[in-house]
Amino acid sequence: MTFEETYLNDNILDALYDMHFEEMTPIQEKCIPETLDGHDILGVAQTGTGKTAAYLLPILSMLDDGEADFPDGRHVAFPKDAINCIIMAPTRELAQQIDKAMQGFGYYLDTVSSVAVYGGNDGNRYYQELNALKTGADVIIATPGRFISHMTMNNVDMSHVSFFVLDEADRMLDMGFYDDILKIATRLPKTCQVIMFSATMPEKIEQLAKTLLKNPTEVKIAVSKPAEKIQQSAYVCYEAQKLGIIESMFKQNDLKRVIIFAGKINKVKDVHRALLRMKINSGEMHSDLTQAERDEMMFRFKSGQIDVLVATDILSRGIDIDDIAMVINYDVPRDTEDYVHRIGRTARADRDGRAVTFVSPEDIRYFQQIERFLERTVEKNPLPDGLGEAPEYKAAKSKPGRNRRHRGGGKSHGKGNGAHRKGKKSGKNRAKPKDAS
Repeated sequence: MTFEETYLNDNILDALYDMHFEEMTPIQEKCIPETLDGHDILGVAQTGTGKTAAYLLPILSMLDDGEADFPDGRHVAFPKDAINCIIMAPTRELAQQIDKAMQGFGYYLDTVSSVAVYGGNDGNRYYQELNALKTGADVIIATPGRFISHMTMNNVDMSHVSFFVLDEADRMLDMGFYDDILKIATRLPKTCQVIMFSATMPEKIEQLAKTLLKNPTEVKIAVSKPAEKIQQSAYVCYEAQKLGIIESMFKQNDLKRVIIFAGKINKVKDVHRALLRMKINSGEMHSDLTQAERDEMMFRFKSGQIDVLVATDILSRGIDIDDIAMVINYDVPRDTEDYVHRIGRTARADRDGRAVTFVSPEDIRYFQQIERFLERTVEKNPLPDGLGEAPEYKAAKSKPGRNRRHRGGGKSHGKGNGAHRKGKKSGKNRAKPKDAS
């Protein structure tokens, strides 16, 4: 399906034309018409499926029109000098990427304004945010903590908000923003259209969706398998053997541009300290750091000042670093989607890459689940000399009555094209907008 077949307005279509966007991705094909029809959306899709455009394009189109008539008979006007849309993102980095996409897709939208609101800025930036919130930017792209700060100081009038978007909702919950999201949601008008995207569907996301969404259209896009050029392997080992494996790997190879993922903040800190004792040039990235510390760490890693970055899953999505040579999973992610996101940091931009996973006895069943998804057996490396015997690669039997909850699900409802478009405007010969990712 092409973008031209939708009811996106012509200013949006002009920008897409200039950016050579023609065919919609599956998530866009299912979400754009439903959003234009005024439905709440629950989307399960990973990074790289085009979900940012899936919600931004229809929202920007309607805001540019200034009003929308929906198939259920509702007429909604979007007043100027008011906040009409709030997009929540878990991290500053993702907020910046959404803002960049907004600038590209909205290149011809002279009357639609936006501002990104996130922590870690100086006073001047804060007052720019404050001014935009007070005067009513159409679209606010914000991290929960910073937005709550402005709410607490009564800087935000949410009485006219028509769209509320949660991007990477599962990551926001992992970072402890559940209560903040609910607090923000209580200030929204009851008629607000809510759009939620998540890469996974744990129980708490289902609970949040039931609380916030009204009869949503559910869209689930299957998780893509990792790129074939990623060389995947694993060490079956005990927890106490993991640091010894890392030390051996770094002694045998001149390893640089490496990310080591660990599931918990305390483990990230422990591994980072151990690497420093091994004289390995490393840094750490997790949500205990301030935004300024995270920015500094990312700069040092990207610029090659440090060789290894030990991180939680805060770094597994939405971060574009093209030259990662290796990803090490210090522990096995509980969700297949998280595994795909982690190892997807390597083998980018036509480069090769390696992904190595440490599989302890308690993680074997999770890794076997990943292998079933991959539809192949991942190569198991022998332990380095001197580390002892490896555990047997055999999952423990599940205890009676403790079956795992099935994750994911949902189906797409029929498409509709109810939001009205205004007359065509010529724009094909104008200068091209900046790229939007």
